[in-house]
Amino acid sequence: MRMTIRAGVIGALAAGTTLSVVLPASAQELSEKSVRSFMEYAWSLTPQQFSKQDGTVIVIDKKKKDEVMVPIDVAREVIRVGRISAHAQICGLTDHQIINHRSLMKREEEKKNWSDQQMVYINQLHLTTVMLLTGKIRLVEKDGDKEVVIDDGKSATQTCTEEQRNKVRDVIVAYVESGPNFKVKVAPVQAGGAPAAAPDQTATGSTVPKTTPAAAAAPEKAE
Repeated sequence: MRMTIRAGVIGALAAGTTLSVVLPASAQELSEKSVRSFMEYAWSLTPQQFSKQDGTVIVIDKKKKDEVMVPIDVAREVIRVGRISAHAQICGLTDHQIINHRSLMKREEEKKNWSDQQMVYINQLHLTTVMLLTGKIRLVEKDGDKEVVIDDGKSATQTCTEEQRNKVRDVIVAYVESGPNFKVKVAPVQAGGAPAAAPDQTATGSTVPKTTPAAAAAPEKAE
């Protein structure tokens, strides 16, 4: 998949993989140009069809992009939350990664500002951010041009110290507690970073798929 995103845009966002910068969010805001460039990339990965858990199929007309895009301040917040989800994945905080994403989606759902198509796009923007920071998206030079591709192979191993893990966990807990009420409990983190078994994680967000932690933000079924 060929994109017109400069390497600098990708690098600016990927800088968030340094776990020590997960706080504070205000210090790591991207420029408007970078956010818009990344929104374009997320748009290119947005599926034409999305199946919700209740069987409802959401059809997205890729020719009506302006009707699906969200304001830049909303996109910036989605990217910020996506960064934290990526950090949680790197640190093995499975439960925290899932509820971080669910809290984001529930917040946007409760605004009642967005169409179903826009909710799918918000979901995709979060997923794209996670994929980038965990090494699933990379730049490849081909015929003198930069091509952004999805890497299906194993991404490079990224480490997370106990201090960093605790910091990421605290950020997510604070974020979730400040948002909509969730019928979910986060399992305590065991020594070594592996989360203990948690109760059933049923959230109230209807557009959020129940899936594996590596793809916590992925569409349930895209065509």
